[in-house]
Amino acid sequence: MNKQIIVTASVLGALAVIAGAFGAHALRSSLPPKQLEVWQTAVQYQFYHVFALLFLSTFSRFKNNTIISIYYLFTFGIVLFSGSLYLISCRGLFGMPGLAALGPVTPIGGLLFIIGWILLALSAIRNK
Repeated sequence: MNKQIIVTASVLGALAVIAGAFGAHALRSSLPPKQLEVWQTAVQYQFYHVFALLFLSTFSRFKNNTIISIYYLFTFGIVLFSGSLYLISCRGLFGMPGLAALGPVTPIGGLLFIIGWILLALSAIRNK
């Protein structure tokens, strides 16, 4: 098991639980349904990739650059994809409509996710 990956996944997993609970309880009455849906999408994708990180941690015996790259791709994908969606969904609460400018950051995070998944598949194919 890779300790760094597990610690990162654990922290991001705890934050996903907090964000999910915060959205379900504190934001439900403050955000319009569309913005709350954006918040929930951020939580879902964060959880998906936390589980992917935990799965990745089982490959510690390989300790190669590809596994490390996938770790960073998933981690930064969470920060950019979910992080931008969290901020965008709450822009009205913050009184900062300019946060909508973060919109182009979200697909960059999604692209990092996609590249990470492709590298994971290629790693599996190359492994003997």
